[in-house]
Amino acid sequence: MNTSKIVYKPVGLIGGALAGVAAGMAFKQLWRLASGEDDTPNATDERRTWREILIAAALQGAVFAVVKAAVDRGGAVGVRRITGRWPD
Repeated sequence: MNTSKIVYKPVGLIGGALAGVAAGMAFKQLWRLASGEDDTPNATDERRTWREILIAAALQGAVFAVVKAAVDRGGAVGVRRITGRWPD
């Protein structure tokens, strides 16, 4: 195992946890802006429509994917700066 992989492991784990928190906060803010509501829809809330639930789920998935990709990429760039190698 090369050094860049060893260095990237903790960076990836910590980054993943932070990405989850950041994505959750970003989704709540985005939902508040888009819907004007403070609460995000819960799939089992019978007062919510299918459309509302599915739009919220799609938005949440997109936000999480973008934040995770940005954090993963940033972590890899940081590891390359430290070790001189891209983590494979």
